[in-house]
Amino acid sequence: MAIGVAGALSCPNIIAKKTVTLKVMGTHVTLQEEIRKRAMKELGINIEFYPGGSAAVLQKASTNPESFDIYEQWSDSINILWQAGAIQPIEIERLKYWNEINDLTKKGRVSEKAKLGLGDAPNKILYTQKDGTLSSKESKMISFMPYVHNVDSFGYNTNFIAKGKAYETESWAWLLDEKHKGKVGLVNAPTIGIFDAALAAQARGLMKFKDMSNMTIKEIDQLFRILIERKKSGHFSGFWTSVPQSVDFMVKNRVHIESMFSPGVSGARGMGVPVEYAAPKEGYRAWHGVMCLSSKSKGHQKEAAYKYMNWWLSGWAGAFIARQGYYISNAERSRELLAADEWGYWYDGKVATRDLKGTDGKISVTKGSLRNGGSYQERFSNIAIWNTVMDNYDYSLDKWYEFLNS
Repeated sequence: MAIGVAGALSCPNIIAKKTVTLKVMGTHVTLQEEIRKRAMKELGINIEFYPGGSAAVLQKASTNPESFDIYEQWSDSINILWQAGAIQPIEIERLKYWNEINDLTKKGRVSEKAKLGLGDAPNKILYTQKDGTLSSKESKMISFMPYVHNVDSFGYNTNFIAKGKAYETESWAWLLDEKHKGKVGLVNAPTIGIFDAALAAQARGLMKFKDMSNMTIKEIDQLFRILIERKKSGHFSGFWTSVPQSVDFMVKNRVHIESMFSPGVSGARGMGVPVEYAAPKEGYRAWHGVMCLSSKSKGHQKEAAYKYMNWWLSGWAGAFIARQGYYISNAERSRELLAADEWGYWYDGKVATRDLKGTDGKISVTKGSLRNGGSYQERFSNIAIWNTVMDNYDYSLDKWYEFLNS
């Protein structure tokens, strides 16, 4: 035993060499077990995922940057994280696939003809400046690495609600339609649910906003008077905090219509519920995934974080999340890992030529189906608003919890 100890002490490198463990905090949207296992296998590092509801993980990350190395959520979290000093700038030159990332992030739209959308288009908060601000002015440092993104709306069960027409009859107003009283769900995320509700209230003709992405105190008060009145009358049947919970609401018939994310729609369909993901005539609520580096990350942890960020854009992960209806910022690198008909359905808006499986291995798209809303270009050309943190965020947060507790 003494010889073994002496030998170990004379070879400090044996003791020093240990596998790095990377702590990744975020939501269930991207923190999936298949992704974690694949990344660990290919990178040779330990990775621990800490998923949770969007509001809870944002609160933890913004107050305790030591709790994560990488933070994955949505662009509306950036201003909060940046102002809290919870994240540090990312060096563009260390991102292997930066030149492949499309114009949605860098310019705010997929084409010159596309609607920019209200609020924090990701390019507005992408680049870090020497004075500590974030803007669209190009620099060598960025606040987040662009990766997963999509446009969100609501899902509805066609067993109970007749299928509408994309961009023509489907409307955010349906969420506040009395016909669906008692069977309506909203996402319980203050920076997201408020816009679903606002889009619904305006589409229903209940109120108008001067700038929905930056509501005044008076507008916030008016919106929540409407919502609280509806809640007290039994209009809402639940408020979900995670994708699995949104699936559960649909599968158990707790709701007929609700705010949904694409994986939730895919999951519900895989369990036999005919959920249609609406293409509202008013436009989508868009979001962009952000991968952020903790302000406390350094040394081997920081090196591992950059490896993980580059891995996410290397192809496999982009193909994986395409099968749950999400897009990756450098899609061409993932194209060869998707079958031609998968690419056709998910990216090009073509009819499915066979049954397609989701990330859970269950059939989520049946042969002959057409993705509602069309192609990637068409969907991202119809953005009403981006997930955004408003100037009156703190006030809206108080009103949101007043609404939940009413």
